[in-house]
Amino acid sequence: MRVAAERGVPQEERKEAVAPQVTPQVTLAPAAHDDSSAAPSTRGDQGRDDAATGPAPGKAPARSAATRAAPAKGALSKSALASLTDWDAARIFLEVVRAGSFRSAAERLTLSINAVRRRIDDFERQIGATLFTRDVHGARLTDEGALVVSAVERMEAASFELLRAGDGLAGAASGEVRVAVTEGLGTFWLAPRLVEFQQSFPNVMVDLYCAMRSADVSRHEADVAIHLSRPAALDVKLVRLGRMHLMCFASEKYLETYGTPKTIDELVKHRLVLQVADEAAANAAFATIFPGYEQRDLIAMTTNVSSANYWAVAHGAGIGVFPTYASALGGKIVPLEVDLKWSYDIWLSYHATTGRIPRVRHMIDWLVEAFNPGKYPWFKDEFIHPQQLKTVYMGEPLTHLFGGFPTEGR
Repeated sequence: MRVAAERGVPQEERKEAVAPQVTPQVTLAPAAHDDSSAAPSTRGDQGRDDAATGPAPGKAPARSAATRAAPAKGALSKSALASLTDWDAARIFLEVVRAGSFRSAAERLTLSINAVRRRIDDFERQIGATLFTRDVHGARLTDEGALVVSAVERMEAASFELLRAGDGLAGAASGEVRVAVTEGLGTFWLAPRLVEFQQSFPNVMVDLYCAMRSADVSRHEADVAIHLSRPAALDVKLVRLGRMHLMCFASEKYLETYGTPKTIDELVKHRLVLQVADEAAANAAFATIFPGYEQRDLIAMTTNVSSANYWAVAHGAGIGVFPTYASALGGKIVPLEVDLKWSYDIWLSYHATTGRIPRVRHMIDWLVEAFNPGKYPWFKDEFIHPQQLKTVYMGEPLTHLFGGFPTEGR
């Protein structure tokens, strides 16, 4: 169905026409096969032509390879899948398809690779067909496996609808709400403020899942998710919350020791602390900003989480990149005038069915207000320097929200 991009508080949602659900494409290449099975529809037409003109005198009517194969696939889809009782094995099979290999699927599922292989073997025995071929290049779907993918994806979609239907039975604002958010926004912005939500809805248990990988609400990975890029999933509602602006910061201790850079050319003479969420993106950004330099020449430390990144910079390890609201939270870091700035749109996503559950609806409304650019100017589309935030922010001081940001001695 179409994606509805909402702006502001999403209380008056657009009604949309519902289109048939599109089955995602299989991500693994099918197993290699010869031309005799490459185009079953063409061979099938040829078989019908033979029947229409009649067989040659003295010869029995011949059936094409594709015509002979068709009943086998039909039997697979009706009898073998009808006897399937282990959805968990089917779920693991689908994860292998999407991950592209047994090893990647095992990492995503937090299982051993041998456990994944055993479950796939069990699943193949239940189905009565070989679903993957294994070689040095990984796992490749067979033709039978490609047929099973479509059926298992429908099972997955039905299971998600069942979960949403069960959630919808709970009309009161109680129960659990899972909110997925990027690690930095979750740690430094949402977590210390969630007490406001819990005071208003004491019977709602919040599961705040902070990770750099974006959650997919259409697959029930979360009830509500916050992203730093627009989600590509089709069957979701979207709200653009605002924009996050980032710039270079350093601690006073570091600046007293190494001096204050004013330009990018001066920045190459300093020590950098780099948070790496996506290694490929980080490498590309470094090469663009510092052409001709190796990372080992400039980077003093890398980390994969925002909290470690902050504390390293706050205690003088080097220069790092942070959102402009770090100053509003009372962080022990100083914004630099180096002409390096980034910005990301902040998006909220949720499934249309889930959004009708009262506790989820309350959480959505609270999150929209938590990123309200009119109330919190650092989330406006235009960049506002941290030194100006004190003059444009009219709310109460926010330094009390995060006790880990002591302001003594600043």
